[in-house]
Amino acid sequence: MYSRRTTRQNSMMDDNVEQFLNIANYEDTVRQLDIYYGLVKRQLLQFQSPITGLFPASSVDDVVASVRDSVYCAAAVWGLYQSYRRIDDDRGKSYELGQSAVKCMRGILECWIKQANRIESFKSNQCNAQALHVKFHLMTGMEIYTDEEYNHLQIDVVSIYLLFLVQMITSGLQIIYTQDEVAFVQNLVYYVERAYRTPDFGLWERGSKYNDGTPEIHASSIGLAKAALEAINGCNLFGENGAAWSVVYVDIDAHNRNRSIFETMLPRESSSKAIDAALLSTISFPAFATHEELLYSNTKSHIVNKLKGSHGFKRYSRDGYNCVLEDPSRRYYKKGEIKHFENLECEWPLFYIYMIIDGVFKTLPDQVNEYQELLKSIMLHDQYGDPCIPKYFYVTKENAEQETLDPGSVTKKPCVESGIFLWNQALFILSQLLTSGLLHVNELDPIRRYLPSYNRPRKGGRYSAFQTKSSFGTATDLVVQIVLIAESTRLQAMMATYGIQTQTPHEVEPVQIWSSSQLVKVYKQLGVNKKLNLNGRPGRPIGSLGTSKIYRVYGSTVLCYPLIFEVSEFYLYRDMALLIEDIKTELQFVGRYWRLSGRPTVCLLIMEEHMRDPQFKKMLDLLAMLKKGYCDGTKVRIGRLQNLISSSCSTWTS
Repeated sequence: MYSRRTTRQNSMMDDNVEQFLNIANYEDTVRQLDIYYGLVKRQLLQFQSPITGLFPASSVDDVVASVRDSVYCAAAVWGLYQSYRRIDDDRGKSYELGQSAVKCMRGILECWIKQANRIESFKSNQCNAQALHVKFHLMTGMEIYTDEEYNHLQIDVVSIYLLFLVQMITSGLQIIYTQDEVAFVQNLVYYVERAYRTPDFGLWERGSKYNDGTPEIHASSIGLAKAALEAINGCNLFGENGAAWSVVYVDIDAHNRNRSIFETMLPRESSSKAIDAALLSTISFPAFATHEELLYSNTKSHIVNKLKGSHGFKRYSRDGYNCVLEDPSRRYYKKGEIKHFENLECEWPLFYIYMIIDGVFKTLPDQVNEYQELLKSIMLHDQYGDPCIPKYFYVTKENAEQETLDPGSVTKKPCVESGIFLWNQALFILSQLLTSGLLHVNELDPIRRYLPSYNRPRKGGRYSAFQTKSSFGTATDLVVQIVLIAESTRLQAMMATYGIQTQTPHEVEPVQIWSSSQLVKVYKQLGVNKKLNLNGRPGRPIGSLGTSKIYRVYGSTVLCYPLIFEVSEFYLYRDMALLIEDIKTELQFVGRYWRLSGRPTVCLLIMEEHMRDPQFKKMLDLLAMLKKGYCDGTKVRIGRLQNLISSSCSTWTS
C-alpha cells in the first residue's frame, strides 16, 4: 500500500516538474521572441516607408528604395511572424509583423504594376531599356533613376520576389487581392522565363567583372529564375480561397532550358567571373536551385576556398567596389583597371550569415559554429546596444601597398559611414532565429525548397509539380508513353497488317488531338489584361516537354502532337529519314529531361503521305522497335490513350 502511494506521488511530482519546465520554456521562448521583436522594430521596421511599404538599402538613405533589399527585409519580418505563431498570446505582434511583410510585398507589386508597359515590351525584347525598375522613390514609389543612369535589368530581383511571394502565400498570408494582380504575376513569370538567354547586370548591378556597362549571362540569375519557376508553378495566388483562374502556369520547356544552362555553368558565375559569392544564395537559401550534391558541394567549396577572408567573403576576384583605389567619380572602369584591385577587394560579412543559414538547412553544426564565431569577432553594436553587422570591410589607403604585397597581413576597417545595411541585418535576424530554435526550417521554407522534390510533401493542385531525379535513380527509370494516331481508318487497317496497332482521332474521343500551334493560341490568353495592356503569353511554340502532357482545356481533354509533325511547306518536312531521326531525338530528349510528376505521353502522328513514301519501311522498323519497349536506351510503352491517361501528367487550364 505504501509503495503504491509512493509511486503515485512520484508520478505526480514528475508531472509537476514537466509542467513547470514547459511553462519555463514557454516563458523563455516569449522572452527571446520579444528581444528579436525589438530588434526588428529598431533595425528594420523603423526604416519601412509608411506609404509604399518599401525599405531602403541603408538606414541613412531616406530617398531610394531597393526592391532586392526590401524583399529580404520582408522575409526577416515574415520569419519572426512565423515564430510568433507558435505562442498563444502575442499581444498583436504576429499580426503586425505579418501585415508589415504584406505591405512591403504589395508595395513592390504596385510599383511594378505602374510599369506594366515595360513588362509587355520585355517579353519580345529582353534589354535594359525595357526592364522593370528595381529602385524606386521610397515615399512615392515612382521611378527614380533612368535607364541610362542605372542598370535596372536584374532578373534575380524579380525571381527572388516571386519565390518569397509563394513562400508567404503558402504560410497563409493574403498578398494578391484581384484578378488584375493575378494576371500581372503571371506576366512576371513570362518576364523571368528567358533568363537562360538574357544577359543582365546580376546581383552586383554591374554586369561584367570589368564594369564597362556590359551585361552578361549570370548563373545566379538563371538559378534564381529556375527556382522561382519551380516554386510558382501551380501556385494559387489566392491561397486556400482561390479559384481556377488564380493559379499560375509555368512552361516546362522554359524551366528545362534554365535548369540545363544553370547546371552546365556551375561552378562558374559568368564568362568574366570564374567564381562569385552570389552563387551562395542560389545553391542554398533561399533558392536551393540545385539538389545535385556534386554541383552544390563543388560550387560551395570553390567559393569558400577562393573568396573567404578574415572579415567576410569577397564578392569576386578583382572586385573594385569601394576599394581605396577606385575612382568614385567615374561610373565605369578604364580598360585593364581591375588588375589594380587584386588583393584589395572588400570583404562582406553577409556571406558568413549565408553560411550559417546554409549550415542549419544542411544540418552542418560545425559549419554553423565556425561562422557564428567569425561573425561574433567582427560584430559591432549600435547606440541601443543592438548587434550590427558592417556592410563590408576594406583596406585603408595607407595599408594598400602592404596588403598587395602580403595578402591578409593587415587588419581591414569596417564601413560604418553608410549606417545599418538592412540586407545584413535581415539575414542576421533570420540566422539567429534558426540557430536559437525559435524558427524551424519548415517555417522559413514552407514549400520545402531545401528538400529534393521527390521528398517534398505532395500538394493537390491543377498542375503537376516539378521533380528532380532521385540521387539513387537514373534517367532510364522513366517510361515514355507513346500513343500512335493514324490519320484515317484506311491507314489504320494497313498498319494493322504489319502488327502495328494505332487509333484514329475518332477512336480516342472525347480526347481531342491538337497541334501545338492550337495550344499556343489557348495559352496566349493566360495573363491577358486589358486594363494593364498585357497581352498574355508570347506566341512562342510549345516545346517537346510541353506537348508530352495531357491538357484539360475548358472541360475538354486534349493531347498535342509534337512540333515535328506540324504541316510545313519547307521541303525537309517531306524527308522521311529526317522525320524518323526527329522522332528518336524527341523521345530521347523527353526521357532525359522530363521533370514533372506523372509520365510523359508523346503522340506520334502517322499520315497518309508517310505511307506513300519510298522509305516508309524504315518508319515501320522504328515502330516495331518502339513496340519492343525501347528507343536507343530510352524506355517506352505503346498503348491505347484511354489506358495511358491515368498514369500521364495532366494540366488544367480554364
